[in-house]
Amino acid sequence: MTKKHIIEKTIQAINKLPTDKAMEISDFAEFISKKYENYLLSESIQHMVNEGQTFDFLSTEEDLYSESDIKQKYSG
Repeated sequence: MTKKHIIEKTIQAINKLPTDKAMEISDFAEFISKKYENYLLSESIQHMVNEGQTFDFLSTEEDLYSESDIKQKYSG
């Protein structure tokens, strides 16, 4: 089923409903749309963080502590 067919079928179903029920469907569609927009925004931000160079300095940071700094070793 194509998106166009789904939309046409949904419009036909909405046209058969009273106004208050059609409004519920409209509200739900708006809710789903906002939820999807937030998902896309989150994905874009995540991609930007992963692909960006903002935190690259962390990979070249020198180690502040070494194994010799450990006072007691865990031997399992």
